[in-house]
Amino acid sequence: MKLNARRILAIINKEFIQIRRDPRTVALILLMPIMQLLLFGYAVSNNVDHVSTAVLNLDIGRQSRELLERYSNSQYFDLNYFAKSIDEVRMLVDRGSAKAGIIIPPDYSENISKGRTAQIQLVVDGTDPTTAQVILSSAGSVAQMFSTEIASERIMRMTQGRKMTAVLDLRPRVWYNPDMDSVWFNIPGLIGIILQNITLMLTSFALVRERERGTLEQLIVTPITRMELMVGKIIPYVIIGFVDLILAVGLGTLWFKVPIKGNILLLFGISVMFLLGALGIGLFISTISHTQLQAMQLSMFLIMPNILLSGFMFPRDAMPKFVYIISNFIPLTYFLKVLRGIILKGIGLRYLLTESMILALFGMGLLVLAANKFQKRIG
Repeated sequence: MKLNARRILAIINKEFIQIRRDPRTVALILLMPIMQLLLFGYAVSNNVDHVSTAVLNLDIGRQSRELLERYSNSQYFDLNYFAKSIDEVRMLVDRGSAKAGIIIPPDYSENISKGRTAQIQLVVDGTDPTTAQVILSSAGSVAQMFSTEIASERIMRMTQGRKMTAVLDLRPRVWYNPDMDSVWFNIPGLIGIILQNITLMLTSFALVRERERGTLEQLIVTPITRMELMVGKIIPYVIIGFVDLILAVGLGTLWFKVPIKGNILLLFGISVMFLLGALGIGLFISTISHTQLQAMQLSMFLIMPNILLSGFMFPRDAMPKFVYIISNFIPLTYFLKVLRGIILKGIGLRYLLTESMILALFGMGLLVLAANKFQKRIG
């Protein structure tokens, strides 16, 4: 099918004029990526540190004080409260003043001095399971390190100062995100979410807005073909999507200090494929909606499952099998792999070829679906 460039440019110009005349749309395009990245970048974080902690130390020995110093010197626990009874610890946790409590029994130091196993108790507010799990893990790490040091001192005394060779020397090393900062994990995901939400919502209004204003029929009676109209409607939002992509990537790099280890041009190239899919969904919504309110409701209906099932908030491997299968039909699932792969791991197309091809198929398929639906609506 031969497309007339002049007519397509006229539609593109008309679409930009309509966008420019609507201050709310301009604000949505420019401010939404910045606000969402800042809000979610700080709010959606799995880092748990400086946990307000209540301490009930019933032991007066040196060893208990050394243990508490280890917890205090770690970045995970702030020993804000020193209780006098277990009831006071419970009151502090019930009130929400403390998220955790460390209870040291009276015989702790004595057991340590005599080489016996000493017990301490850790109580954690489990109303938030994710936070509680991180607190348990952090407290266990501090206790394990302190226990290892005590065991080493005992062995040194038993062997009269001779060093013992360790049977197992584990040297862990975390790749790609050495500090395991959740912001580094969340920012690439947020870029995908922002790109999807803005393009999907804007394009879902593209045709229904013409229909509400009564200008769609005027366009149809002009010599412009349906495909030219579709292409002219899509191109402005591809450009807008790229502007938002650059804004989000720049903010993530400059403000949140998330380094881009891979090829930025490859990231932009694969983003085009994802954008086509998001635009296709938006145009499809626009063809089946009669009002902008319906288009908004349908957009929100699709956006929420995309966020929940794509792997942005919850690991897909932990999902039930049927939910995992459904998530395979969400383009954002594959785009998140691309974003995290290029930005955090620095991998190239060789490792992202499958995701790129799936995104291209999604993009072309959804655009064809939207175009066919559009033809039926105006045919």
